[in-house]
Amino acid sequence: MKESNPQLINGVPVIGIVIVSHSRRLAEGVRELALQMVQGHVPIAIAAGIDDPANPLGTDAMQVYEAIASVYSDDGVLVLMDLGSALMSAEMALEFLPSEQQQHIHLCAAPLVEGAIAAVVAAASSSDIQRVITEAQGALVAKATQLGLDESHWSLVISEEPMINDKGHTSQISLTVSNRFGLHARPAAQFVSCAARFQSQIQVRNITKGSEFVRADSINQVAMLGVRQGDEIVITATGSDAEEALAALQTLITTNFGEDNTPPHLPITPSPHLPIAPS
Repeated sequence: MKESNPQLINGVPVIGIVIVSHSRRLAEGVRELALQMVQGHVPIAIAAGIDDPANPLGTDAMQVYEAIASVYSDDGVLVLMDLGSALMSAEMALEFLPSEQQQHIHLCAAPLVEGAIAAVVAAASSSDIQRVITEAQGALVAKATQLGLDESHWSLVISEEPMINDKGHTSQISLTVSNRFGLHARPAAQFVSCAARFQSQIQVRNITKGSEFVRADSINQVAMLGVRQGDEIVITATGSDAEEALAALQTLITTNFGEDNTPPHLPITPSPHLPIAPS
């Protein structure tokens, strides 16, 4: 396998992500979306489509192998796949690797889009490979929760309670989230990445919706809070850098995560396809 040079965060190698899809356009779109969450700080490679202009949809085991090689490190590589034959190509690609490297490659059953986003956010936070896998595999829980589905049916989800060191100093702040779309994908990713920078154990809850406290360094758990514009949240931090952590998170929230909060002025025109019946 050729040597790779993955990007580093604070000198620490991050997990590599490989997206395997039958469609190159789909894979490129997933990579683009995922990279926006972390400003390009996680190495993501794609293996998608085949070299056949007449029938470009498909997967190639050698492409998968080369994608793995381009982001490989002993810290681990997570491989996400769209359909059945993509899994077959990924399994074949593993056979090209030396046995000592195969153990660092993890084929993941997570959904392609949600799993990729959850994985890159966790990887950008310098999580280990098992944490990245857990986040990827739990990526559908937030959507299921918002749709009112019974999350107990999602057997891949591993519930993790925040581990709080009672001997540390605990601080708390209450804030109102003001940006127009609340903690949607990018702000949630920024919030999680910021929380993960600190040694303190950080939790957050949505007071407006009466939620329980969840880990602030988990994109899935933060997404489950369903924080919308105007919701009040409470953040607690326990540890030596608790005050610093809360100050950083407060700055993110009070500056609307760097987003323009001005609603767009778009003219409203009736669609000819949606006739309005008289009331």
